[in-house]
Amino acid sequence: MDAYGRYRPLYGDIHNHCDISYGHGSLSDALANARERLDFVSITGHAHWPDMPAPEPRIQDVIDFHLEGFARLKARWPEVLSTLRAANEEGSFTVFPAFEVHSSASGDRNVLYRDLDRPDEDLAILYPDSLDDLNDKLRRLRERGIDTLAQPHSIAYKRGFRGIDWSTYDPGFAPVVELISMHGCSEQSDNTRPFLHVMGPSDYEGTMHAGLAQGHVFGITGSTDHHSGHPGSYGHGLSGIWAAAHTREAIWQAFYERRVWAMTGDRIELRFAIDDAPMGSVLDCGRARRIVLDVRAGGAIDYVDVVKDNRLIKRLSECDISPQDPGTTVRTKLYLELGWGPRQATFHWHAGFGITDGRIIDVEPRFRGRQVVSPLDEAEADSHHTARVLGREAQSVEFEALSEGTPNNFTTTSQGMCIEVEMPREASVFAVLNGQRLEWPLELLIEGARSGLINGMESNAWRINRAPLPHEMNYRLAFEDETNVDEPASYYARVRQKNDHWAWSSPIFFRRD
Repeated sequence: MDAYGRYRPLYGDIHNHCDISYGHGSLSDALANARERLDFVSITGHAHWPDMPAPEPRIQDVIDFHLEGFARLKARWPEVLSTLRAANEEGSFTVFPAFEVHSSASGDRNVLYRDLDRPDEDLAILYPDSLDDLNDKLRRLRERGIDTLAQPHSIAYKRGFRGIDWSTYDPGFAPVVELISMHGCSEQSDNTRPFLHVMGPSDYEGTMHAGLAQGHVFGITGSTDHHSGHPGSYGHGLSGIWAAAHTREAIWQAFYERRVWAMTGDRIELRFAIDDAPMGSVLDCGRARRIVLDVRAGGAIDYVDVVKDNRLIKRLSECDISPQDPGTTVRTKLYLELGWGPRQATFHWHAGFGITDGRIIDVEPRFRGRQVVSPLDEAEADSHHTARVLGREAQSVEFEALSEGTPNNFTTTSQGMCIEVEMPREASVFAVLNGQRLEWPLELLIEGARSGLINGMESNAWRINRAPLPHEMNYRLAFEDETNVDEPASYYARVRQKNDHWAWSSPIFFRRD
């Protein structure tokens, strides 16, 4: 597709937490975790809440941990910047300094600085009195050549209770808003991933659909908002960007041009274009619109959608796809999950995962952090670096991981590894799990998933997921929309996989001159 011919996909998380303010896990653990799965990251410190509720006994513990966290970040900020600079590797692992400002009235913002190599005083924490004051401070910084990005997040909370107030939205410093995180999904009223945190349920007035209905222009991101030192924690939110190169400047430009999409966890490569313009574009009204959506998913696709002005106008599902025989060589994605076992008990895995013939094209660690979204959720652990890749060969990858038994029947805590492979159909897939070798013919995994337990009933377990065929993972949808072409409109794409992982593109907008 011409719209994406000069861009490459990069993956990151620009909203997550550790113990630099309130949260768990060290900054060094957080950076180590990020490096396993992400191309870029900002690790956010909680900094300020100018309109915090008045003290009262019912919420005093909440007020106290916020104030303590703000003070901790302020005291540690020079140390934080030094650690970030040491971890940054331009061209391979790009780190942005960031802090978070809460706002009951207008919604929270996590503020990123573009640059990391400036003096500390140029990268100071800001303490605004309001959103207007924050934007004024950011404007004065920009006049000095210090660029920032202030992303609204968890936008669908009730307005007045830290949900976004769309009437105060300013795209000059907020080119993107967060659609999905551990808190839930803010697409519309009927959502996957409902808001379940103590902060309350979602409200339509704060959703993406409400913002689009009011005519705002913005891109969307996925973030974890993880509070246990694990940026990119699998299943908690992920951002993809289309960047001209893996450089700080190209990543920043992609955010401000809204070439960004949101995912729940699986890497779902999403190309959405209208008239050869990529996601995030603003185009002129007055012509028929040629819409093209290409999806390279992380698993078998359930359906792909195109949504116009908050209404579904096109859906493509397996009912519309003809099965195709891949022939003697199969390109697929193999996903090994490790976990289960006694509830809340940890288990250490040493794993090898690979194929007996063929080649590994790509490795996607699907590592999770400890399940924490509040500093009151758990006691401190010795280490929050829960998994790491130990080595990679042409036909195998070696890794270690610490899994936790599932705390309930709804929360997934498994660790995993996904490898994209090209292999003969008669070859086999293998895993070596804590010294025990297991092997499955690829044909068996094309048929369906296989699982087992390490040590009998109620012990830790493994699952190798079904290997989808290429036509199940790669969808292309192309059509022309000729309706109301003289009217302003917004379009976005949405993908749902059969494993209930999702992706959403930033919208493409049509506006009159």
